[in-house]
Amino acid sequence: MQERYRTVAREGVHEIEINRSRFLCTLAPAASEQEAQDVIQRVRKEHPTATHNCFAYVIGADGGVQKASDDGEPGGTAGVPMLQMLLRREVRYTVAVVTRYFGGVKLGAGGLIRAYGGAVGEALDALGTVTRQRFRLVTVTVDHQRAGKLENDLRATGRAVREVRYAEAVTIELGLPDADVAAFRDWLADTTAGTATLELGGEAYQDA
Repeated sequence: MQERYRTVAREGVHEIEINRSRFLCTLAPAASEQEAQDVIQRVRKEHPTATHNCFAYVIGADGGVQKASDDGEPGGTAGVPMLQMLLRREVRYTVAVVTRYFGGVKLGAGGLIRAYGGAVGEALDALGTVTRQRFRLVTVTVDHQRAGKLENDLRATGRAVREVRYAEAVTIELGLPDADVAAFRDWLADTTAGTATLELGGEAYQDA
């Protein structure tokens, strides 16, 4: 698995104008190919009179799923440069849809490639990206007496607390880099006088 990847910080739209043609780039996070397709269909419905709605998306931390469409533009002048921009910026789990309203001036193949790729690049700059790091999920179980102080200590030391559940005992779920698990186990034993238990779970990604 990839140790980390970058993705778009939030959904948004960025517009540029080139030779009277409007290019509206919608960027959105997409956890799956279905989510990416849902965004594409939604944008098409929002812009039914647009000349083109071209798209590209990259799904998977390793970029395993990559799709692009020129949607009627000359082959290779829209979807591919959009996809290349996402890959060049190392952006994953992201869908880009560039909606074009033709302004009456033909841009030529080179102009289209620059326009579509540039629209995605500018949108990434405008909306920003976040880096997500691979973590091991860890569940700590501790008695109520020590739970409050332990949670405070975890947050104070910069640990990524994901969830706290109160029942007969208190369970705290957090994410740790694999390399930190052994040291964390020792720290936990010292902090709780050996009364807390630690259970390792699966792997997930969260903001680095």
